[in-house]
Amino acid sequence: MLDMGWIRQHHERVQKAADSKRIPISISELLACDERKRRRLQATEELRQTRNKLSEQIRNLINEGNTDEAERLKQTGKEINLRLAQAEEELAELLREFSRLMMLVPNVVSEDTPEGLSDADNVELRRVGEPPCFSFESKDHVKLGELHDLLDLRRGVKTAGTRHYYLKGAGVLLHRAVQRLAFDLLLGKGFTPLDVPLMVRTEAMTNTGFFPLGLDQTYRLDAEEKWLVGTSEVPLISYYSNEIVEVTDPIKLVAVSPCFRSEVGSAGRDVHGLYRVHQFAKVEQVVLCEAEPEISERLLLEITAHAEELLQLLELPYRVVAVCTGDMSQKTYKQYDIETWMPSRQAYGETHSSSNLHDFQARRSNIRYRDAAGRLRFCHTLNNTAVASPRILIPLLENHQEEDGSVRIPKALHPYMNGITRLVPR
Repeated sequence: MLDMGWIRQHHERVQKAADSKRIPISISELLACDERKRRRLQATEELRQTRNKLSEQIRNLINEGNTDEAERLKQTGKEINLRLAQAEEELAELLREFSRLMMLVPNVVSEDTPEGLSDADNVELRRVGEPPCFSFESKDHVKLGELHDLLDLRRGVKTAGTRHYYLKGAGVLLHRAVQRLAFDLLLGKGFTPLDVPLMVRTEAMTNTGFFPLGLDQTYRLDAEEKWLVGTSEVPLISYYSNEIVEVTDPIKLVAVSPCFRSEVGSAGRDVHGLYRVHQFAKVEQVVLCEAEPEISERLLLEITAHAEELLQLLELPYRVVAVCTGDMSQKTYKQYDIETWMPSRQAYGETHSSSNLHDFQARRSNIRYRDAAGRLRFCHTLNNTAVASPRILIPLLENHQEEDGSVRIPKALHPYMNGITRLVPR
C-alpha cells in the first residue's frame, strides 16, 4: 500500500495509476473517507476524555461524601457513554470502509513505464538470438511431446479436467532439469534457498498484494481457510512479515515450488498444449533491499539479467519488453517481461517477468529496516521468475527440433538429463 500522507499530496498521480491499471477506485472518495474518519476519530477521542474526566470527578465526589452530585454526574456519564458507543460504531464503519478503499489503491508507476491498455502496448527493448528458419515443416510441442512420449494431455484431462497434463519420461527430466539449472545458477549468484509453504493464510496473500484483486485467480482450501499460492513470492516475502531486517546487503532468496492458478477469464485462450495450465512449477527469485530507488533499480536489472542468462544457457531466442501501465498488476512500480520465441505461435511468448515494487509490498507486510540514521523505513522488494515450467518446454522443444523429429538438448542441461543429450524418435 501507499502512505496516506503521500496519497494526499500526490492524489492526482495515484488516480492516474488506478485509471491506467483499470482499478475501480476513486481517490477523491478515499480522501473524503479519510477526512470523515479523522474527524470522527477526533470526536471519539474527545468523548473518551470527557468520560474519563467525569469518572474521576465522580470518584472524588464519592470520596468527599457528596453522593447527590455524584449521582447527577453518573446520569451525565450514561448519556456520554451512549454518545460514545454510537461514535465508536460510526468510527468502526468508517475504518472498515477506509481499509477497503486502501486495499484497492495501486502502486504508482515509474516515469519510464510506457502507457498502454494491454500487452500489445508493451515496448520492446532488445532482442537476443535469432528465431530458427526451418527448411522443413516443423512440429509444435504437442506433436513433439507425443512423438517422444514426453506428455499425455488426454489422460491429464481425464484425471483432473481441462488445462491439466501428465509429463512422462524425458519430459519429466526436462521439466526438472530447467528448474535445477535455474536453481544452481541463482545459488551461484549468492541467493539463499528456501523450501516454502504452498498453502498460506489470507493475510499472506493480502500483505503481498495478491488480494483483494487476485481472489478469482486463486484456489481456496475451504476447510483450511487457506489458499494455494500462484508463486513462491508470497511465502518468500511473508517470511519476513512484521519484522525488522538487515538489508545493508540485499536479502536474496530463491525457491522452487509448484504453483496454482485458476485462470479465470482465460476461457478459450491458449488452450492448446502447455502454454496456460492450472498447475506448474517456478523458480522464483525475491530480493529485499534499502528503500533507495537507485538501489532497487540496479537490482531489477540484475535479476532480469539472471533470467536472460538462463535463456542464453538454454540457447533460446528471446526479447525483453518494458511492460505498459495497462498490463501491470496493482502492486507493481516497474516491470520487464521476457518473451521467448515459440515457432508454433510464430511469436514471442511470455516466459519470465521481473518487477520492482518499491515499498508497496513491504508496507503491507510491515517489513522494515533501520537506515544509516537509525530511522525505521519500509524495504523495497523485487521479484523475478527465473524459469516457469512446463511453459519453457514449448520453446525448448520447438526451437531445438530437427528434420527427423529429433530434439537437441542444450549442453547446459546435459548434467541434469541422466545422460540424454538428444531426443530421438522411437
